[in-house]
Order: sequence, then structure tokens, then C-alpha cells
Amino acid sequence: MDLTGKAVVVTGAGQGLGRAYALALAEAGAAVVVNDVDEAAAEGVAAEAGGRAVAAPGAVGATAVAEALAERAFKEFGRLDGLIANAGVLRDRILWKMSDEDFDTVLDVHLRGTFTCVRAAVRRMREQGEGGRIIVVGSPAGQRGNVGQTNYSAAKAAIVGMVRTWAMECARDRIAVNALIPVAATSMTEHIPVFEPYVRAWEERHEPLPAWLRAGAGFGTPEDAAGLPVFLMSEAAAAVTGQAIGIGGDRLSLWSHPRESVTAYRGGGWDADAIAAVWPAAFDAAAESYGVPAVEGPEA
Repeated sequence: MDLTGKAVVVTGAGQGLGRAYALALAEAGAAVVVNDVDEAAAEGVAAEAGGRAVAAPGAVGATAVAEALAERAFKEFGRLDGLIANAGVLRDRILWKMSDEDFDTVLDVHLRGTFTCVRAAVRRMREQGEGGRIIVVGSPAGQRGNVGQTNYSAAKAAIVGMVRTWAMECARDRIAVNALIPVAATSMTEHIPVFEPYVRAWEERHEPLPAWLRAGAGFGTPEDAAGLPVFLMSEAAAAVTGQAIGIGGDRLSLWSHPRESVTAYRGGGWDADAIAAVWPAAFDAAAESYGVPAVEGPEA
């Protein structure tokens, strides 16, 4: 993939997945604006990327930061072709222990930060008149739910919902909008019990992640997930929009959108007794599962 001549903003790129995305884009020839709340981390990744990469520190969420990132791309590179809205934080708590601050902090960074950054980028792309690529980062927790992550699951589910709307709104301007659903060894996953020993071995001793984890759980390194955004930024993906695409380890997947799986009709409508009468036979067997599926280890 050759992204020479393209300019891309990557938020939350100081470490983990964001860093991997920024480095992969730079390797493919793109100019990259490396954003992170940690100024030193952003500068370090920009230096590591080399070539036409610049650091743009700031905490996403506020409109002013989002507009400054889009403006930085134009100031440095004369254009803006892509955005990866990746920045995020965690404040995990079980529902009855989650504070307003826990909830608001995660929603502000993930949801508002995605909204403000995408809005600023799309405005610039429309002015430029040459199309563009928007990639927002979701999570399996947003697709299926996860214990202790009311705030995070809500934000990530909403992000994918916005993708479907934005794909329609931006189509006329040839701006493709997709969600990336990555699963990788990062600071956000290293404390999940089933992953923790393997992530620690990979981080501390550079031991490769086991094959059963890479294939069975689709869990890999941040670098394993970096090829997908490069593809989505390329001309090969010009027709791909409105999708939620999973990647991790050895797995590449396409998530389905919510849809009606079972329907029933009754003349005159439905009262409670009528629903109770039809539910066991028509709906019970089709009830959807929920929660991120448990991962079985090699001993299973």
C-alpha cells in the first residue's frame, strides 16, 4: 500500500494501538499528525515515525483541540486526507460503584472526542473537495457489553452507531467512514485475567503470544492490528464505508449490524397477554447472547 501524498491525524497515538497505527501509516508513506495527551509520548512517536510526522499534543474532547489537530495537518502538510479517532481512557467500575465522574470522563474522551475530531476533519475534507477517510475505534465491549464497563461499552456502541449515520451523510463528498474493532495487548487489556500472563510475557520477555490466543481469541499485538487502517486509508478501500471491521492476532472479521431476527404480527396490535402467549414459542429460542465471550485456554 502506497499512501504517499496523504496526510492523516491519529489521536491517542503515544502508545499501544495508536502508536502502531501512526508508524504503519508513516511506513506506507503518509504524513502523520501524532496526537496524544502526553506531549513527550507524542513527540517520541513522531520522531520514531520519521519522515513527515509531527507531534500535536492535547486531550481530545474539546472542540478547540479537534479543530487544532485538523488545522495542524493543513499547516504542516497542506491537506488532510484521513483521521483515526483512537484516543481513549478507562474508568472501570461495576454499575453501582461507578461515579458520575467515572462515567463522564470516559464519555468525554471516547464519544465527544470522536465526535469533535470527526466533525473538524470532515469539515476540512469537504472544503478540500477530494474525499477522505474517517476511521473511528470501537471495541468488542461496545458490540457485546462487558462487566464493569458501563461507560466504555456505552461510548463504543455509540461510536459505531455514529459511523452508520456519518457514512450516509459523507457519501456525497466521497468520505468513507468505518469503525475498527481491535483486540490487542495494550494497557487497556493487560489486566484482563485470561490475557494478563501472556501480555506480561510479551511485554517483559518478548515472548510471542501463543497460537491459541492469536487464533482462538483473535488477540495479538498492536502491530497485528495496524494493517487494517492502512488498507482503509488506501484506494483499495474506496468503496468500503459504514462498516465495523474487527482485527486482532490472526483474525480479521466483519461485524454484523443490529437487525430484527424474529418478527410476529397480530391484527389489532399486541397487548401484554398476547405477547406472553407468543413469546415462548416464537422468541425464546432466538434470544441474543450478550457479553464478550469467555476465552478458553489451551487446557480446555
